[in-house]
Amino acid sequence: MDDLFRRISTNSVRLRVHDVFIKGNTKTKESLILYEIEALKNATTVQELLQAAAVANARLRRLGIFDSVNITLDAGPPELPGTANVVVEVVESKNPISGDFGVFSKPEARSWSLEGSLKLKNLFGFGDLWDGSLAYGWDQTSEVSAGVSLPRLRGLASPVLGRVSLLSKDWLNFSSYKERELGLSLGLLSSTNHDLAYNLTWRSLTDPLQIASRSIRRQLGHGLLSSLKYTFKIDQRNSPLRPTRGYAFVSTSQIGGLIPDYRSLRFLRQEFHLRYAFPLGFYNAAVNFGVSGGAIFPWGNGFLNMPSSMPERFFFSGNSSPVCNLGGPMTLLGFKPRGWGPTEPRRQIRENSNNESSDTYSGRDFLGGDLAFTGFADLSFDFPLRVLREAGIHGHFFACAGNLSKLTENAFRDFSFKKFLGSSRSSAGFGIVVPTKLFRLEVNYCYILKQLEHDHGKTGVQFSFSSPL
Repeated sequence: MDDLFRRISTNSVRLRVHDVFIKGNTKTKESLILYEIEALKNATTVQELLQAAAVANARLRRLGIFDSVNITLDAGPPELPGTANVVVEVVESKNPISGDFGVFSKPEARSWSLEGSLKLKNLFGFGDLWDGSLAYGWDQTSEVSAGVSLPRLRGLASPVLGRVSLLSKDWLNFSSYKERELGLSLGLLSSTNHDLAYNLTWRSLTDPLQIASRSIRRQLGHGLLSSLKYTFKIDQRNSPLRPTRGYAFVSTSQIGGLIPDYRSLRFLRQEFHLRYAFPLGFYNAAVNFGVSGGAIFPWGNGFLNMPSSMPERFFFSGNSSPVCNLGGPMTLLGFKPRGWGPTEPRRQIRENSNNESSDTYSGRDFLGGDLAFTGFADLSFDFPLRVLREAGIHGHFFACAGNLSKLTENAFRDFSFKKFLGSSRSSAGFGIVVPTKLFRLEVNYCYILKQLEHDHGKTGVQFSFSSPL
């Protein structure tokens, strides 16, 4: 036996697969399993067969429809030396239905949300995953959606994804409008590094309080979003939550206005995110650098004089970690979400007091930006106490800066990079990170280094919650 293992590890032993036997698939289509283990049939040596078996096992488990997967290599028929039979034994999920439910809070935004989802696995035996989800936010966003995912459809190399959603967003406190969407999204291409999706959405923007600024009022009403979005992603970091080495890059390109309708929103949107981390060699310390940027511009007749679509503009989040947030909304710690950037006075309200007419303003609307840029540096480190290190609790220092600017309606003629960088907002601070199985908690002390007149930035303690995955 030792000689056999020595020969396998040192020499290339010729071997080919004679037959494949599949057991345990009472509901799952055999064609689906055969597609996932196709590499086994192409193996020509023992080493290749062992590697292909490990890959096939991982691919079958990734489908999420089996409780266990076991691949056994057996000798082929005696009359065919140098052959092997492959036995794939699967145990299908006993309970195809699963669900999640939770209540989430954002203390710094004083908001709560109720979220739940229900999933049904392998209903028709094609590895199909059906799901429905509900999210209700007490003050901002509510969503009802249903979707289906087919890992393989008629031999297509890419999974097919489809989703229907009904979305309601309340931005009255920030931009004086409410947004409602009914949409359909189709995943056309999905792989390790590439994603291509088509989105068709009917959107309605309303101003129930009738206090919106002039720029907001111009965009009220119905609109049709027909867009194609391509995402390229590469992530070579050793951890998505606390990277200590490696790099990551995400680029998202989107074109809107694919349907020839006067209500169709026509725009070009480009966004990128770059991350880089390297270790310092003590206390598991590491430095993370990151830059993110994006631009949006309308297209079509008279596009130079047209504004960009309000919901597609760039708005910053202020409560998510810039280290973990790869590809999501840009973040500037210490500032309220959608609480800084270009603004405009809301509609003037006339009130009668003591039989006299007086004019008052009800605040300002945040309009977002056509051009966005942000950068950060983060130093993370372990605490000396062993109990904290074993729990993954660690500290960090950070500094970040960013800015938003308007480019549309001929505003680009007055744009200068010197002015753009000079008006950037910035913050710095330190904090503690507490990872748990349910969520990742950051408690940070943020010091505002620079903000402009109407920005909502505040020096003090800020809480940040993110997914533990």
